[in-house]
Amino acid sequence: MKLTPDQIDQLYTFTRQHYVEYYDLQTELVDHLANAIEEQWQENPKLSFDEALTIEFKKFGVFGFSDVVEKRHKTLSKKYFKLIWNHFVDFFKLPKIIGVFVLLLIAPFVLKVLIYIPQEIIFVMYIAVVMFVYYELYKNYKKRERNKKENKKRWLFKEIILGSQNTLMLFILPLQFANSISDKLPYLLNHPVYSILISSLLVFYGLFYYIIQNVIPAKAEEYLKQTYPEYGMAE
Repeated sequence: MKLTPDQIDQLYTFTRQHYVEYYDLQTELVDHLANAIEEQWQENPKLSFDEALTIEFKKFGVFGFSDVVEKRHKTLSKKYFKLIWNHFVDFFKLPKIIGVFVLLLIAPFVLKVLIYIPQEIIFVMYIAVVMFVYYELYKNYKKRERNKKENKKRWLFKEIILGSQNTLMLFILPLQFANSISDKLPYLLNHPVYSILISSLLVFYGLFYYIIQNVIPAKAEEYLKQTYPEYGMAE
C-alpha cells in the first residue's frame, strides 16, 4: 500500500507545521515518514494515515524534528566553513599568491600613512564605512523579504551561504580595534615586527571577509546544485 500524492502533500504540510522551514529538510523527513508509514501498513493495514503518522512522529521524541534540523545545520555549517578554508588556501597558489604577496608588502606602508591622517578625516571615513555596512544589510534584508513574498522554497545551505553576508558588521571590527589602541598605534606600526604582524593579520582578515561576502555567494548556485541535485527543478 502506497501513499497518495495528497498524503505526500499532507506530510509536507505536517513538517512545516512542526517548524521545519527548509524544503530540503522537509523532503528528507517526508521521504522518511512516507517509508515508515508504508512499512506500518504492511504490518497493520487497518491503521489510518493519521494514526500511522502519529506513531512515527512520536519516535522523534519530545523535541520533534528540532534535533534533525540542528544536526543538519551543523553538517552544512561544517561544509560551508570548509568551502571558506578551501578558497582561502587557493589565494596562496599561483597566480593569486602574487596579489597576496603585494598586499603584504604594501600594507605596512599604507597603515603608517593612515596614522598621520587627521582625526576628523578618519571619523568621516569611519562614518562612511558604517553607512555602507548598514546599506548592504538593508539590501540583504529586503531581498529575503521579497523571496518570502514570492513564496520561494527555502534551502538550508542557501540560507547559510547568503545569511553569512550579514557578517558585514565584522568589517567594522578592525576600525573599532584601531580606535581602542589609537594612542599605541604609532609605536606598534613603527616597530618592524609588530608592523608586519598587524599588516598580515589585516590582510588575512580581509581575504576571509572577501571570500564570505563575494567569492562564495557568487558561486552559491553551483554549490547548491552540488548539494541538492533537485535544486533548480524544485525552485
